[in-house]
Amino acid sequence: MLPLVYIVRHGETDWNVEERLQGQADTDINERGRVQADRNGRRLAELVPDPSSFDFVASPLRRTRETMERIRLQLGMPPAGFRTDPRLMEVHFGSWQGFTYSELEERSPGCTDERTRNKWRFLPPGPGAENYETMALRIRSWLDEVARPTICVTHGGVIRAIFHWLEEMPGEDAASLEVPQNRILRIQNGRLEWL
Repeated sequence: MLPLVYIVRHGETDWNVEERLQGQADTDINERGRVQADRNGRRLAELVPDPSSFDFVASPLRRTRETMERIRLQLGMPPAGFRTDPRLMEVHFGSWQGFTYSELEERSPGCTDERTRNKWRFLPPGPGAENYETMALRIRSWLDEVARPTICVTHGGVIRAIFHWLEEMPGEDAASLEVPQNRILRIQNGRLEWL
């Protein structure tokens, strides 16, 4: 069984607002995202009396790193004192990264239909592309290695994969799960709970 783990999705980005497929594009959080990160940090400060006993890990993308730095400041810790793990990166959308669904449809009508029908297994075109099913395998390997209380900052797709593995949620349901940026997911005694 996993130790106590708190998972935070990165703060909002302008691409989130525009509904652009970010994937592994290296975007920054916006002002609202910074407010969300600070709020999550203050909440963690209420929940974690001794943060020095926790492992801190984030996806290496800028939006997750800044979110983690802001959280650590709220915990009274040096902002840079965490590690990154590439397994925690968002699912890669290949050549679709940076586009909205409507832009993709303008370029190639009907191209998003299959993803709408089978979001978990659909593989976008282009180099580096992954589907949720493949991405979930790297998340499984990360989960299997978590050995101590942890605070993790990652992405919406990764959190969907965590629900797939730990709650045995079917892939198609997990792929459509809403993942808030202003709440914290606690994993404790085998239970997942949004705080």
